[in-house]
Amino acid sequence: MTATASTRAEFDVRPLTGACGAEVRGVDLTALDAAAWDALYATWLEHLVLFFPDQALDPDAHVALGRRFGEPEIHPYIPKHDDEHPEIVVIDTVGGGVDVWHTDVTFSPTPPMASVLQMIVNPPRGGDTIFTNQYLAYEMLSQPIRELLDGLTAVHHAAPFGHPEQQAIHPVVRTHPDTGRRSLFVNRTFTSHIVELRRSESDALLQYLYSWSERPDFQCRYRWDVGTIGIWDNRCTQHYAVADYRDERRVIERVTVIGDVPEGGTPKWEPFATHAVYQQGNLAKMRSIEADPRANSISK
Repeated sequence: MTATASTRAEFDVRPLTGACGAEVRGVDLTALDAAAWDALYATWLEHLVLFFPDQALDPDAHVALGRRFGEPEIHPYIPKHDDEHPEIVVIDTVGGGVDVWHTDVTFSPTPPMASVLQMIVNPPRGGDTIFTNQYLAYEMLSQPIRELLDGLTAVHHAAPFGHPEQQAIHPVVRTHPDTGRRSLFVNRTFTSHIVELRRSESDALLQYLYSWSERPDFQCRYRWDVGTIGIWDNRCTQHYAVADYRDERRVIERVTVIGDVPEGGTPKWEPFATHAVYQQGNLAKMRSIEADPRANSISK
């Protein structure tokens, strides 16, 4: 989607870092005409994650905003707002949730394109969320590493939710359907292994990519207020909920929008010959994740 300069100028857009993220003021998310929506969408594609203070949407308006992006997901594992609004998941934590880097629901064949989060109860201090720009994570790699990654695929699974059998295979590097830019598409929460490599090679490469993709110079950290809406592009970001609010309560409500099948480069190699053996060995790793109490839920 595109927007004219005059339409975009109606928004007060305040970039937060050199990597990603912007705060937007002077907009009512419940009253966007077609031109304003196009301008907002273009701004979102540019900054990857947008924050809108002082919105306080009711459940119907929250779902309606999500539907402007596409079809909302009904998350299979996280508690819902109520029977009338199953599109809204509620994450209610005291003293901190699971502070793990991730991209939402990559174990789905069609991972979400966007998430629309509203802060309902915010601790007096702490509870920030950090986002990283996965375009930059890919583009700043050396050319030989980029060429290697362009021909690889990875298995993503729902083991952190107790369902390691729910899996999907995605390219390690995906092409954004709107911008055409390429980004890393692996994360330490849901990515199990790289299909074309032996286990030791996959583990070593993934650990490097996880650390690399989480670098501070790719990040934006945001301090929430009650009623703030945050919308991020799940196709080219990761995020991390900072669990530093001790005995305080933090409640968020989120609508997530179903995305497309990730597209990337054509795989250059067949699955590794001992892939079946690798899968058996990886079950122990999956079970260890299930047994970790920190993996019972994923916070935003």
